[in-house]
Amino acid sequence: MNIHEPFFELIRKIIDFFYPPFRKKMSIQLFRYGSIGAINLMFDWLLYFIIYNLVLQQRMLDLGFVAIKSYNAAFGIKFPIVLFSGFLMQKYVTFSCSELQGRVQLFRYLVVVLVNVFINYIGFWLLVECLHFYGTISNMIISVSTIGISYFSQKYYTFKISTNPQTIERIV
Repeated sequence: MNIHEPFFELIRKIIDFFYPPFRKKMSIQLFRYGSIGAINLMFDWLLYFIIYNLVLQQRMLDLGFVAIKSYNAAFGIKFPIVLFSGFLMQKYVTFSCSELQGRVQLFRYLVVVLVNVFINYIGFWLLVECLHFYGTISNMIISVSTIGISYFSQKYYTFKISTNPQTIERIV
């Protein structure tokens, strides 16, 4: 047993406690994905808000050789933190039965995330620069828009599960 397993097992048990009312509407895996996604999304929003408003105070980040707009800087600072937390939670709580090696999962996760980064970049440009939306609201709109793409990508690509019946039984 790895040192981190009790932590992720506790999170899985807490999430599974709330699953029974949803049993007829969705699989346990979808419920776990949604729960972990919601937790990580709230963490993302909170972290972005703190960095954008309290750390950067909505001002450009001047690195001396380049100045970065505050909404892009906040995204760049929070991105690796949220990436890491999301990968670990999905790997060990939602898709713990995937038989792919961790490095393969991480590479695939990064590919999916890079697609989401592109969507974020275009979304920020459109919402903040063109439509003059507030940065935090733009971040929320963009995050919600990438959820569907992410779920199917993670399920069928990043954490692909074998069609072996024994593997499928371990999910529940």
